[in-house]
Amino acid sequence: MRTIFLLLISNTFMTFAWYGHLKYEDVPLWKVILISWGIAFFEYCFMVPANRYGSQEGFSGFQLKTIQEVITLTVFAVFAIFVLKEPLRWNYLISFLFILGAVYFMFKK
Repeated sequence: MRTIFLLLISNTFMTFAWYGHLKYEDVPLWKVILISWGIAFFEYCFMVPANRYGSQEGFSGFQLKTIQEVITLTVFAVFAIFVLKEPLRWNYLISFLFILGAVYFMFKK
């Protein structure tokens, strides 16, 4: 559970670092890059321990990456809807369901 929690925090920072600047197109690109790097530092402060703990908890590298991608998509979907004010379309939902299918097979023994 600790791994999931840390990945959730990490991906929240990552989403703001990578996509938060889209709301501020008037800010020069060089400033956006510096700000994004500053935010990404905190992403790494949570991502690295998440992967370390996850490995110690018995997750394989493939499983950790799959968990991380699902969390990334979930965090991004919430961000896109509430921050970027983008609609959630039916084809996005179908795509997410296929990814969840991949997760099922990733963890199938």
